[in-house]
Amino acid sequence: MMGRGMTARHTAEDLAEWDREGVVLLRDLFTAEECAAVRADFDTVFGRETGWDQSLDRKKPGSIGAFHTSQFKSIEALPFHSSRALNLIGLHPALIAFARDALRTDHVHLYQGQAWAKFTGDADYDQPFHADFANHTLTVPSEDPRKNSVTIFCYFTDVTDAHGATHYVRRSDSAPIAGPEATLNPDPAFQADLQARLQAVSRSAAAPAGTAIAYTTDVYHRGTNLTAPNGHRYAFMACFKKAGDDSIGFMAWPFHHTKPWANVFDVATPEQLACLGVQPPGDPFWTETTLARAQTRFPGWDLTPWRDRLKG
Repeated sequence: MMGRGMTARHTAEDLAEWDREGVVLLRDLFTAEECAAVRADFDTVFGRETGWDQSLDRKKPGSIGAFHTSQFKSIEALPFHSSRALNLIGLHPALIAFARDALRTDHVHLYQGQAWAKFTGDADYDQPFHADFANHTLTVPSEDPRKNSVTIFCYFTDVTDAHGATHYVRRSDSAPIAGPEATLNPDPAFQADLQARLQAVSRSAAAPAGTAIAYTTDVYHRGTNLTAPNGHRYAFMACFKKAGDDSIGFMAWPFHHTKPWANVFDVATPEQLACLGVQPPGDPFWTETTLARAQTRFPGWDLTPWRDRLKG
């Protein structure tokens, strides 16, 4: 069932491409109004303007980039000191619906949720092609889609190739070159050849605000540089796995307990909170005592659905 009971904004064709290629561009996933509200929150959390510093572009012509910490300095994890727009965008019903269909399960968990702002001149954002399994699991990608995860990388500004569009390689194009484990080969000559061959078959995910690129952990992709004068890119990364799959992970939400979680609990639905691992109404965890304790921790949390199920 499309969206498994939720209002979906993806199509059967999107799912077919996902199954075949492990990556798909999801067009018009968010409305113009939703994008505007999220952009306003990005401005609150990150907003500023910078100029392009040509000295940051030190690569040889035609070469592929590398990772460095400055690429990630304007990235923040859920929750945020902002409105509900940014705090709930990673738990948007359209994202949950796609994750459920892509992973063929009714129950998914959000295990990574980060807002990422990039500004021209802040860093050299050019990355090598890589697959995300190395920091999402201690093993390797599964051949069973139900045992993998889905990253949905959402644009809230118009993204051209001058604004750091993600570049990716479809499975059908990368398969004749190498599997995702090729990134583990430490030989520099091998890696240089691998990067050049992947570059030759790569595609750009440049797209308007409201678009998302969904990909799994065996798909080669990379970040690219921002070159537009005073340019910026606002994006949100939402990663989902099948609930209960302990082999995949990135963030432990309780570790971030000092962040403003009331901004999520006070506005999220039971279904959205369940994606963070919060026990749903009717779960045996909930008793009069645990409800009272939860209300003390989050006074603004409307626990009515949980109380009603307890009474029933």
